[in-house]
Amino acid sequence: MLAVPVSLALALGLSLSGCAEGPSLEQQGEVTAQPGDGGRLVVGSAGFTESDLLAQMYALLLEQAGYRTKILSVTNRELYEPALENGQIDVVPEYAATFADWLNAKVNGADAPTVGSPDPAATMTALRALAGPRGLAVLDPGRAVDQNAFAVTAAFAAEHRLTTLSDLGAARVPVRLAAGDECVQRPYCAPGLTKVYGIEVTAVDPKGVGTTQAKQAVQSGQVQMVLTTTTDATLDDFGLVLLADDKNLQNADHIVPVVNRARAGGAAVTGALDRLNTVLTTADLAALNERVDSWRRLPEDVARDYLADKGLIPR
Repeated sequence: MLAVPVSLALALGLSLSGCAEGPSLEQQGEVTAQPGDGGRLVVGSAGFTESDLLAQMYALLLEQAGYRTKILSVTNRELYEPALENGQIDVVPEYAATFADWLNAKVNGADAPTVGSPDPAATMTALRALAGPRGLAVLDPGRAVDQNAFAVTAAFAAEHRLTTLSDLGAARVPVRLAAGDECVQRPYCAPGLTKVYGIEVTAVDPKGVGTTQAKQAVQSGQVQMVLTTTTDATLDDFGLVLLADDKNLQNADHIVPVVNRARAGGAAVTGALDRLNTVLTTADLAALNERVDSWRRLPEDVARDYLADKGLIPR
């Protein structure tokens, strides 16, 4: 049985018995400790549906491998990443390109050139180079990717024969885009749509990324396209479909487990979590999100059913 997530104030205010600390600030350039396993592991979640689901699946797989686990929900990366370094959290689900750029900014400053890219191999190389000196190990990425994506109504796609963003560029149909404020400047958003795909973005309506308000604006015809994510669980509810990013404008935000190397860097943990890589797809993750967000099922129940259906844990 999985433990109920505990609050950050309680969990980080108390030392966890047996927790090995990560390297000190003076030693972060040279990690010399051998990878090891703790018999009891704390799995971190960032507190939103998808992260909760992944944390539950990690915990179940680790329990199947003989570990005792508990889940700690910490909604702020500025808090859970240092906790991961010092061993108060042992493993957390992350997103390769996003975490690489976050660590890069932490190490080299907010103005440092980004290191995440659409190339998964290059992104993983950069991420591991940044994580290693901090006592963190980045396990292999799985098939599931949660990255920015663009959606239009199914009717709009059918009218203009669209399945990809290249199709939209070739159709020469001007679009008004619902997204966050930053879309006007970010290379993955309006500028990239124009530069990479030749799409004419006439305006950016600042309704947020994948919000209900933004999707309703597309549904009503107020705007033609919305910035959301590849694992958005509610697109069908609004009659929306994703247009494929066929020229790889978006960065490689594959799901990756990140572990405290001294506590959870051994083969047993790696083997347990790697089992998810071969089965969990982007479509699977979107469907799991839907069961929690739309069907109102508990993340732990959805996670357990999925792993049992895939034969990764017993029923």
